[in-house]
Amino acid sequence: MTPGTVSRRLPLVWLALHRRRRMLLTLLIAMVVFEVLIVVIAGTVPTNEVFGARRTPPGAFKAFSGSSGDVSIASYPGLLGAGLTHPVWIALQLTVIGSLGAAAVAADVESGTIELLMTRPVSRRRLLAERAGALIAASVLLNAAATLAVSLGVAFSPKLRAAVPEGGVFAAGLLGCALTFCLIGPVLAVSALSRRRAHVVGAAVVLGAGGFALNFIALAWSPAGPLRYLSPFHYYAPGDALAHGGVPWTSPTVLLGVGLLGLLAAFRLLERRDLAI
Repeated sequence: MTPGTVSRRLPLVWLALHRRRRMLLTLLIAMVVFEVLIVVIAGTVPTNEVFGARRTPPGAFKAFSGSSGDVSIASYPGLLGAGLTHPVWIALQLTVIGSLGAAAVAADVESGTIELLMTRPVSRRRLLAERAGALIAASVLLNAAATLAVSLGVAFSPKLRAAVPEGGVFAAGLLGCALTFCLIGPVLAVSALSRRRAHVVGAAVVLGAGGFALNFIALAWSPAGPLRYLSPFHYYAPGDALAHGGVPWTSPTVLLGVGLLGLLAAFRLLERRDLAI
């Protein structure tokens, strides 16, 4: 199937990606450069020098290594996991989700072009489905870029290759896709309901950055421990995947389930709302 055929069959997907091609290219390059930097740091710094002689950092640092169990940030899987939960990684992901999520519906409502779009033979379901497809494709591409960068770094470093199972990097990448889908669903629901781009971007920030902060607080302060189950980052544990070569099936199931519920809510809300007000 040629690109021209794809653009004719899925014009809204192609158009959404084409309009933001420079932003997406910049984010992809930034993601690759950042993950390569993390791999270089992880491969050159002896883990016994991380936190000095202390091999068991505070529990809150599990949030930074992407671990819900026994993987310390003072280890090669922990250091690589830190690159997949770092604020830079989160910011790059949220930029894609916030930008394309707002463009799904809310941006057209805010600019007043939604009524013009609806006069063409494009159903509400198709509009949301294709724009959601563009957002999911962009997020998968960003996660694939990070996964490829880490995978190549591990492959070319004997120390990292000995500490990280072959399938661990790809398991972490798949878990990253599940996390972003978990955020995409609710963000699209907000876009389907809202009249302002800012509301959608704000929802992406609250779910992403707020979710990470909630998980950090829950790990740092034991009385708040049960709150970690409300954060998507409790189920996103790339450090564990890198150390053990896989993840419990419950984690991606929860993340994908939340994303699917959000996506279904988005379709329902868009069908029921009055786009004229």
